[in-house]
Amino acid sequence: MAASRPNPWLLAARLRTLPASISPVIVGTALALREGEFDPLIFVATLIATVLLQVGANYANDVFDYLKGADRMRQGPLRVTQSGLLTPRQMLIGTAVVFGLAALIGVYLVMAGGWPILVIGVLSIVCAVAYTAGPFSLAYRGLGDLFAFVFFGVVAVMGTYFLQTGRFTPVSFIASLPNALFATAIIVVNNLRDMDADREVGKRTLAVRIGDRATRVEYTLMLAGAYLIPLVLRAGGAVQGWTWLLPWASAPVAFGLARDLWRTPRSPALNPILARTAQLNLIFSALFAAGLIIGQLHTSAA
Repeated sequence: MAASRPNPWLLAARLRTLPASISPVIVGTALALREGEFDPLIFVATLIATVLLQVGANYANDVFDYLKGADRMRQGPLRVTQSGLLTPRQMLIGTAVVFGLAALIGVYLVMAGGWPILVIGVLSIVCAVAYTAGPFSLAYRGLGDLFAFVFFGVVAVMGTYFLQTGRFTPVSFIASLPNALFATAIIVVNNLRDMDADREVGKRTLAVRIGDRATRVEYTLMLAGAYLIPLVLRAGGAVQGWTWLLPWASAPVAFGLARDLWRTPRSPALNPILARTAQLNLIFSALFAAGLIIGQLHTSAA
């Protein structure tokens, strides 16, 4: 019996990278929970909206890279537009539908959080499209790393926290940095893998600009930086007790990823490292969130 044909919409969604949008919602919600504030409906709506935003960004990336000719020498997973599984028109419609659904859920979130959430939502959609579309595509100008850092880290965590509590705090900013660093690390692997093809078509990612070795250093620093943030929170008194150490249980995985990245040439062999980096993001975030909540419980009981 012939193998079943994969669903092109699921392929284009790049399911293995979705922890990048799930993880910050977990951390932002944990920050609110430790302060005794939690609305389950807002949590679910935030989670769905952020996942839809990432899927929409992935769809837009698929079709606009194809239209710009950036997929001719592709090293990464199958692109559905380039492979002919979906037409550019279908992908553009699918992109609009997904962003439309995100905006629909966003109406409820704006009602809950007010104008700051409206600004965040509009900027998120605009920048997700502008990542590869338009005359000043962020990814083509070396700004993809910054986009991931800001929107899949700082904005996502602080926005989630704000929706639950109605405020932004310095602690929520600092706590957003691990997600920002992991999201950037995912982009770094992607751009390292595609460096030669991107250079050929004029896609000036940060990896193309700084070169192979510096890109590998960037990845290593992103992972190392994420593990320093819990220590910063502990030193500043934002967390108490031993629970700040929980995310460090995943440190051996991070070490193995950094080691494997340095040993792996620019090729499709980097694809598993990209997927494992996204998985580490989720594992770290779950442990980080648990540490925030458990630490507060211990403090309250003392």
